[in-house]
Amino acid sequence: MKNYIPYLLVALATVLFTIYITDSKNSAAELEKQIHLQNTLNDSLNNCIDSLQHEIDTILLESEIWDYNIKNNTTHLLSAIMFVESSYNDSAYNASEDAVGCLQIRQCMVNDVNRILKRQGKTKRFCYEDRWCRNKSIEIFDIVCKHYGWNTAEEIARCWNGGPRGINNPATVGYWNKVESKIEEEYALR
Repeated sequence: MKNYIPYLLVALATVLFTIYITDSKNSAAELEKQIHLQNTLNDSLNNCIDSLQHEIDTILLESEIWDYNIKNNTTHLLSAIMFVESSYNDSAYNASEDAVGCLQIRQCMVNDVNRILKRQGKTKRFCYEDRWCRNKSIEIFDIVCKHYGWNTAEEIARCWNGGPRGINNPATVGYWNKVESKIEEEYALR
């Protein structure tokens, strides 16, 4: 019997080792399942956070547009121009004019704004990619309107469409009619 003891010990150790390895594999598989569930939960939470951030950005943007309209006595004007230009689409692109974003800003407008900022002694500058960003587009709009001294809703809309002397261009009347119609529609809804 003594001769079998080493073999029994080896067999017992092999069985225990096999149980240990099997249990470790099961534990590893269970941990992998838990990690997968945690990753899925994290992805879901990140999607919720992204969705909430989008909603917050939208509310802030609408507030910014409203503030702009109030400060500049142009009730609903910026919103109406955005609608006419792009149907509020920040990704709008008119390839034939290289007009970009919610306000359909062209490269020459960015160049003009940078020239204005330089003359004012400011260090801020815009790049062409900024046209895709709604907040930066609103900044560009504001700088241009203030610089050229456009005051009335009609003057702002027609000059935005036809350049600094757009108010004198009969071709901008149709654009103004669209903007004015949208302003009246928005006003009726409030």
